[in-house]
Amino acid sequence: MSPEQQTQIEAAAFRRLLTHLDSRKDVQNIELMNLAGFCRNCLSKWMMAEAGALNVDLDSDQARELVYSMPYEQWKVNHQLPATAEQLAAFEAIQAAK
Repeated sequence: MSPEQQTQIEAAAFRRLLTHLDSRKDVQNIELMNLAGFCRNCLSKWMMAEAGALNVDLDSDQARELVYSMPYEQWKVNHQLPATAEQLAAFEAIQAAK
C-alpha cells in the first residue's frame, strides 16, 4: 500500500466514523468519554490541531460543524441531554484516576 492509499483509506474510515456518530445522536458525548476516552468534541479539536499543522485555518465552530454535521449549538439544542448523576460520577472517577 502506498502512503497516498493509506491516507485515502484513513480519510474514508474517518468519514465513516463521522457518519456512524451522526446516525447515533442518541449516544451522548459523556458516554463516549466514559467508555472510549474521547468524544465528538475531541474529534473536532484533533481536526483543528491537524489543520494547524498544515497551516490551514479551521476554527472551533468550523471543526465542530464538520464533526456534528450542523452548528454545535443546534446539535446541543436538538440532541444533547443533561448528564445523569451516574454519568457525571463515572466521568469524575475516570478523571481522578488519571
